[in-house]
Amino acid sequence: MKLIQALHINKAFGELKAVDDLSLAVAPGEIYGLVGPDGAGKTTTLRLLCGALSPSPPAGEARTAIDIAGYDLIRQTEQARSQIGYLPQRFSLYEELTVLENIRFFAETRGLEAEDWQPRCMEILSFVGLGAYTDRRAGHLSGGMKQKLGLAAALVHRPRVLLLDEPTTGVDPVTRQDFWQLIIRLISRPDASSEGAPGPGEDAAAILVSTPYMDEASRCTRVGFMQNGRLLVEGAPAELAARLNGRILELRGLPLPLLRRIARTDPDVEDAQMFGDRIHLRIRQDRLKNVQARLARQISAQGATITRMRAIPPQLEDVFISLLEHKA
Repeated sequence: MKLIQALHINKAFGELKAVDDLSLAVAPGEIYGLVGPDGAGKTTTLRLLCGALSPSPPAGEARTAIDIAGYDLIRQTEQARSQIGYLPQRFSLYEELTVLENIRFFAETRGLEAEDWQPRCMEILSFVGLGAYTDRRAGHLSGGMKQKLGLAAALVHRPRVLLLDEPTTGVDPVTRQDFWQLIIRLISRPDASSEGAPGPGEDAAAILVSTPYMDEASRCTRVGFMQNGRLLVEGAPAELAARLNGRILELRGLPLPLLRRIARTDPDVEDAQMFGDRIHLRIRQDRLKNVQARLARQISAQGATITRMRAIPPQLEDVFISLLEHKA
């Protein structure tokens, strides 16, 4: 069973097609990562899936369908929404209320009875690491703590579908790691009654998360690359990276700008991208050894220095850049 099943969804704003005939499915226990540049349509997709936006009519004879945990989002909107926990990009809780008051509000809004909301609220706040901050006003929380509070609010009614829209944008690297540990625990805990986190299997949640960070995408079960409202390709991170096996060359040396310019003149180098203190070269199929030999000679002849040149396993960044160039 798929907890998220979307077929031929579209959204147009005037002449702009924000989402263009997109279909995807997410099963229980999966983390599906939606990645793409700004304006690709990721946020619009999540807003369509949570019912905040209505889809535009599809082109041709295709039929739009959005099924959430067995409910038709278009015809059974309230039943479908009851299965969804949604965390938007921007903090949207009440800053003048305390942490506990915010969670209580969302618990009662979601229909939890008075005898149920307090233990559930404390359970979920403990799960996200805010159990010691129940009396702190939300407006006084750090950016990372606000995101954890938002996650707690999204989880308080035990949703089967969790939609997270770039949940770690703007927070520090340590907080990003902490937040992703929470996401992973949501599908990995064996005891669904423990700390509010569902375990794997039929009772596990399905998580759809958009992210601009490729290291986060690599943690997902499956990844979908979006551009201009369309889903270009999807698959497991290792499966997608394998598309460029034997074609990525890492180059280090000095000066880097000169090394990059030299590399880009080679006829078998498709692209050269800076990755911090190194350059990733994407090489034409079966031309890796030829390029290594030529570059060694050319770089030496122009007075630059190579400290390391080696073939490396491709990363998702390499795949994403290749896809964007191919579809440009």
